[in-house]
Amino acid sequence: MTVFEFISKVSDFVCGYPLFALLIGGGMFLFFYSGALPLRWFGKAVGALRQKNSTTALQNSTQTQLNSGKGQISSFQALMTAISSTVGMGNIAGVAIAISMGGPGAIFWMWVSALFGMATKFFEGTLAIMYRGQDDNGNVQGGPMYIITKGLGSKFKPMAVFFASFAMIGSFCVMQANQLTESITTVVTEPLGLDTSFWIKAAIGLVMTILVTLVVKGGITKISALASRIVPFMVTLYLILVLVITVVHIDRLPEVFGLIFREAFNFKAGFGALAGIAIIGARRAMYVNEAGVGTASMVHGSSKNDDPVREGLVAMLGPAIDSGLVCTLTAIPILMAGCYDVEGVKGLNIALNSFSELLPGWGQYALLTTVLFFAFSTMFSYSIYGVKCASYLFGAKRGKYYVYAYLAVIFISCIASLKLVVTVMDFAFAMMALPNMLTVLYLSPRVRAEIRKQGRK
Repeated sequence: MTVFEFISKVSDFVCGYPLFALLIGGGMFLFFYSGALPLRWFGKAVGALRQKNSTTALQNSTQTQLNSGKGQISSFQALMTAISSTVGMGNIAGVAIAISMGGPGAIFWMWVSALFGMATKFFEGTLAIMYRGQDDNGNVQGGPMYIITKGLGSKFKPMAVFFASFAMIGSFCVMQANQLTESITTVVTEPLGLDTSFWIKAAIGLVMTILVTLVVKGGITKISALASRIVPFMVTLYLILVLVITVVHIDRLPEVFGLIFREAFNFKAGFGALAGIAIIGARRAMYVNEAGVGTASMVHGSSKNDDPVREGLVAMLGPAIDSGLVCTLTAIPILMAGCYDVEGVKGLNIALNSFSELLPGWGQYALLTTVLFFAFSTMFSYSIYGVKCASYLFGAKRGKYYVYAYLAVIFISCIASLKLVVTVMDFAFAMMALPNMLTVLYLSPRVRAEIRKQGRK
């Protein structure tokens, strides 16, 4: 058995029922424990984005007063940065893979995962402000590493180190680089009659790496400022594109949603098949919205906001946008075209073929334009997570050098196989989710106490 085969088997097991129970089960618990807060307070979450930072609501919170106003970015920038990292290739290639592997019913379970993910993100965002720390440069930092050591105690530092170690791997944008290369070769080089060789992919990887370098060297401030501009634009662009498809093929829309709901509860193949479809949908949703994985709390912990609950409400909007809205926008054209029953993991090719069939002549080029925004926004933002984890493990002065490894992996990912990319990312994310979710669940009573402390019922 090769090393890859071993990792693949372990990944398939861990990312199966155990991960489903941890993320979906944990998210379900937090959803009901919070009194269905994502549904009740969705309006408050939207309103929280418009509020100014204030310490008045937290005069009795010693922990929060210590960190008031010492973040690096605004709550809106934190949300846009988190969304820019989650609204990426997973929303297109990941959705296509979910439909290919689990059928239309997998989309329903992605929606369920998004709803429970909103509850998880609320708790993560709140804890990110409650338990912030500082790096050795004196800068305020947040994330599971600090939530673990400050919320659970210093004796749990090995758990924090475990998370940070796998998060450095999970922060490599292998999926985005790989699938963007695939889309460019499919739409541009192959129609021109060019051989999709190693050198073509290497050239694409080199250009991609140079473009990412120009942004990520600016750090979290520059990346967050860019994300706050590019995310609303790219989501709106994608919405318009899918609306055009929907209007042109409006007669197919009822059948699309009919398929999703029928296949989500298809007991004809037995309970095992139903559970498999649910797991596939939840597993892809994990990669898309990252609720419970711990990435978002790293940027929300850098927010200048001093109100833990308000930051949690802002964080809660992430899964609603990426897994709720954007993934649905991807699923509609794929199911309308009906060309998802293919052998192997084809990823982005399924989406490209679907858009090309529904909008002949220019559909795939329109999708490629969207893909460029999605992929690069993610590659910009993910570097933040890796640098924060490397800085936690090795110190801020040495941690900044993680960027060079990050850029090198982007180049390498352009020539790697998709199966390898998906396996590595799934395994790393699962190892990140384990300590993070256990910590969030253990500390959830403190979040509820924080809500009561502020007089929110």
